[in-house]
Amino acid sequence: MELNQRQEKIVEIVKSSGPITGEKIAEQLNLTRATLRPDLAILTMSGFLEARPRVGYFYTGKSRTQLLTEPLKNKIVKDYQSHPVILKSDVTVYDAICSIFIEDVGTLFIVNEENDLVGVVSRKDLLRSSMAGQDIHSIPVNIIMTRMPNIVLLNENDYVLYAAKQMITKEIDSIPIVKEKENGNYEVTGRISKTTITKLFVSLFDQ
Repeated sequence: MELNQRQEKIVEIVKSSGPITGEKIAEQLNLTRATLRPDLAILTMSGFLEARPRVGYFYTGKSRTQLLTEPLKNKIVKDYQSHPVILKSDVTVYDAICSIFIEDVGTLFIVNEENDLVGVVSRKDLLRSSMAGQDIHSIPVNIIMTRMPNIVLLNENDYVLYAAKQMITKEIDSIPIVKEKENGNYEVTGRISKTTITKLFVSLFDQ
C-alpha cells in the first residue's frame, strides 16, 4: 500500500522514538490525537506499526515487500477458485474452440464418461490443431489434449503461491483443482488461473 506524507512521518517518529504514545506522536506533528487516529489505525492494521495498551506504538520493522508477501503466503486456492469449463473427451476440436471462446477461458478440462479427469486442452493446443490443416469438425479433442498423468493438479487446500510457482515452472495458464475419487481417479471441482492470481496480487496493493 502507498502511505501518504503524514503516515510516512508517523512511521519515522515511531522508528526513532518508539515505543511512543499517540499523544506524543500528535505533539511532534502539532496535531490532535483525534486527527491522527485514522492514520494510526491504518498503519496498525497494515502491519507497519504495532500497538500495545498503556505502552504505545512500536515499529514492526517489516518492509513493504514483507507486508505484501506475508498475507499472500497464507492464501489457499479453495478461496479463489473459479468454475471449471469441462468437456467430454469425444467432443470435436471445433466444439472445443467454440467453448473456449464462448466461456472466455484459456483452458478446458476433459473428462470421460465417468467424469474422471483425463486431459487438458489450452488455447495453444487448439490453435496448433486448427493451423495443421486437419479437419477440426471431425477430430475428437482427446487426440490433441495433454493426458493424465502429465497434468499439474491442485487440491483445494494448496497454497495460491504454490499454484503460481507451478504455472511459471510448467508454463501453463490454468490448473484444475481436483478431488480424488474412490476409483483413484480425479474429479474436477474448480480451477485457478493466472488471471485470478494477478487479481489477488493487485488487491493486496489496494488494501
